[in-house]
Amino acid sequence: MMKTFDEYMAMPYKMEIVEDKCEGGFVALYPDLPGCITCGETIESVVANAIDAKKEWIAAALEDGIEIKEPDNLEDYSGQFKLRIPKSLHKSLAENSKKEGISMNQYCVFLLSRNDALYTKNKT
Repeated sequence: MMKTFDEYMAMPYKMEIVEDKCEGGFVALYPDLPGCITCGETIESVVANAIDAKKEWIAAALEDGIEIKEPDNLEDYSGQFKLRIPKSLHKSLAENSKKEGISMNQYCVFLLSRNDALYTKNKT
């Protein structure tokens, strides 16, 4: 069932901002709203433009009866998962985290975050 314009606007849609190295300025988009993209010379202007673009995108989608995807809800994720790894990797992770003076859990979160950021950057 479609929600109202105000209900969609209140939802926490993720905004992504990237520097436009070719043209200068910045580009903003909402991954959950296909084609909702804009640009601006500064971070402040691209954010303002993105909010306007989101308003126009949602209004047009509602007017045309297009289904609007709701943003992912972080409440759907516990922040935990079980992972089986080789004993040799377990040993290496434990030793390296000890050298860094942090828990193995913190060390693994660091490694996963760093590599996830690189993977995400290389996908675009």
